[in-house]
Amino acid sequence: MQIITAEQAEIFILTFLRISAMIITIPILGDITVPARVKGGLALLITFLVFPFVQTVSWRLSSDIFSLIYRMIGEIMIGVMVGFAGRLIFDGIQLAGQLIGFQMGFSIVNVIDPVNNEQVSIISQFQYLIAMLIFLVMNGHHIFLYAIVESFRILPPLGFHFSGELMQLVLVFVRNMLEVAIKTGAPIIAVLLFMSVGMGLVARTVPQINIFIVGFPLQIAIGLIGLGVTLPIFLRVVETYFSNLEGEIILLLRLMQ
Repeated sequence: MQIITAEQAEIFILTFLRISAMIITIPILGDITVPARVKGGLALLITFLVFPFVQTVSWRLSSDIFSLIYRMIGEIMIGVMVGFAGRLIFDGIQLAGQLIGFQMGFSIVNVIDPVNNEQVSIISQFQYLIAMLIFLVMNGHHIFLYAIVESFRILPPLGFHFSGELMQLVLVFVRNMLEVAIKTGAPIIAVLLFMSVGMGLVARTVPQINIFIVGFPLQIAIGLIGLGVTLPIFLRVVETYFSNLEGEIILLLRLMQ
């Protein structure tokens, strides 16, 4: 019977923390709709599979509780930042949907988002569901499962280091979120804005027209037509960012060294 040493137990805990942080934060698997038991069981299963291959060099047991907490925080940061990279793309898609819904007059037509447990625009939820389907069709969840295993090859336990280049890459991820929102939402928002300006001019020139009765259904119609027309652009933009996600995550892991 093999005896588990204290060093092995500590490495197992740190490995489990990193994997758990990734599972909790990555898209789809980390959503609030996924039961906590499923997340915990999946994290524990992956930990048992990955642990025999985790490479450690001259491992030293933590001298006190504070050094152990410091090591645990480092492993959690690795998992959170990897999940953060994928989550921002979906946040950008939801941001575009919120802006489109507000411009269409759907700001009062909200639904409960089961992922974030808050009220969101119905257009935002529609675009999020389409993006989620594209993510699954492109095997995006496989990218994160691959990143879990690859992270231990690139970045063994206690290998996390924060640097200026890492911070710049995080800012690039935030910029990508805004780019996704602009590229997917700007055409429809621009059309609705021009329509609002046109309706304002009509209201000035022909005061007898009740602009609110005419303009509100017209905004909804143009917005829905715009969603249908720009759907191929939306699909192409989302596919581009999802296809680049694997390389960005690998780069993120390398900059943590």
